[in-house]
Amino acid sequence: MKQLADKSFLTHAVSLVLVVAGYLIPVQQDLIKSIGFFALSGAMTNWLAVYMLFERVPLLYGSGVIPGRFEEFKRSIRELMMQQFFTVGNIERFIEAEEQQGAKLLNLEPLLNAVDYERIYQGLVSAIMGSSFGGMLAVLGGKEALAPLKEPVIDKLRAVLAGIAESESFTVALKHGLDAHKIGMDIVSKIEKVIDKRLDEMTPQMVKEMVQAIIRDHLGWLVVWGGFFGGLMGALFAFA
Repeated sequence: MKQLADKSFLTHAVSLVLVVAGYLIPVQQDLIKSIGFFALSGAMTNWLAVYMLFERVPLLYGSGVIPGRFEEFKRSIRELMMQQFFTVGNIERFIEAEEQQGAKLLNLEPLLNAVDYERIYQGLVSAIMGSSFGGMLAVLGGKEALAPLKEPVIDKLRAVLAGIAESESFTVALKHGLDAHKIGMDIVSKIEKVIDKRLDEMTPQMVKEMVQAIIRDHLGWLVVWGGFFGGLMGALFAFA
């Protein structure tokens, strides 16, 4: 609240200087005093109103409205985030827009590279050795007889899987499985949990400081303009 304090102090100081000057300067004393007192009154009442937003003042009903309405502020924050920003519709439109622009929701290249082709090949060899061809291969040298086929088989497996991943039917099936609406609902559910958890951790003091940080500069100007218009009314009062 440094900015608010600086503006308030400066406004009150100028008003007090005008009040003192009204007693010391022999010219237009009533006008200067009227401007000073009215400016001081306007600045002080606005400062008190701002102070009462955040702090409880004994015997002043309605003071401390922000910490006093702590739970309502938390609900309002949650509703603002979930109803205006993180809606299922908004997230769904974002996902669909990414799809239309050619962005890949799932890049399959790392997945294809991570496939254990060696293990697949060994499984294939074990299946062959356990079949009716196993006995014949045992005569021809067993597993070693299949060794020259290892690299060609692995290369063929890699090419087949890459071809499947790039095929139109696979892409359609993948998009079918990656339902934008379902993904949007899942994301919203997770965001809700994060927001609820954070709001549960918040205290009235944290909410008060958060609101102060957002509007403190504007609150400082309330004091300044209170002093200005108070002084203007004081000048009109003196002339009247």
